[in-house]
Amino acid sequence: MKIAFHGAARAVTGSKHLIKLDSGTQILLDCGMFQGMGEITDKLNGYFGFKPSEVSMMVLSHAHIDHCGLLPRLVAEGFED
Repeated sequence: MKIAFHGAARAVTGSKHLIKLDSGTQILLDCGMFQGMGEITDKLNGYFGFKPSEVSMMVLSHAHIDHCGLLPRLVAEGFED
């Protein structure tokens, strides 16, 4: 198992953690939006760092925008249940 942090590392917002199992299953924990980081905020929200179409499942810890705000973009870029 490998865990990659694509948000909320050295920051408080943008929580996205991708868990890759040895079987090839990819589990995304949260899909949060970055907030309050000035000019860089839009750039950070425009790039996941992984391919949404390769995510097998998504787990939402809770419904704050910094944990769920990019769910519409995740689906628009290829995530399917």
